[in-house]
Amino acid sequence: MFLHIQFDSETPIYQQVKNQIIRGIALGELSLGESLPSVRQLASDIGINLHTVNKVYNQLKLEGWVVIHRKSGVMVNPDLKANKSPDYLAGLDTLLKNITAEAYLNGVSREEFIDFIQKNYDSYKIREEK
Repeated sequence: MFLHIQFDSETPIYQQVKNQIIRGIALGELSLGESLPSVRQLASDIGINLHTVNKVYNQLKLEGWVVIHRKSGVMVNPDLKANKSPDYLAGLDTLLKNITAEAYLNGVSREEFIDFIQKNYDSYKIREEK
């Protein structure tokens, strides 16, 4: 697993790592049931504090993306299923409201915004075709 961390980004490091792992799963770069590096190994590989990686793994576990076994470590949840719950959809709506407002205030047209969404969404559909 190869992560690109931008240390000068306004996005916290733990959020960058978390986002990239979720994207890796969606793109099929990480397979269901695939083991992830240990906390120490991943922290060493990307040059961050091991507590940051531990925080990421625990958040991913709480959200159902990974499972953590004491002996075998962290792996992509082999039973990962769509979780389109009302709570998830409400959170998604809030997130999109914020992103849409920022795009609007930065002069992004409706057509450009929808094009961005379609392009990004379609990049994950490639996984379904494999």
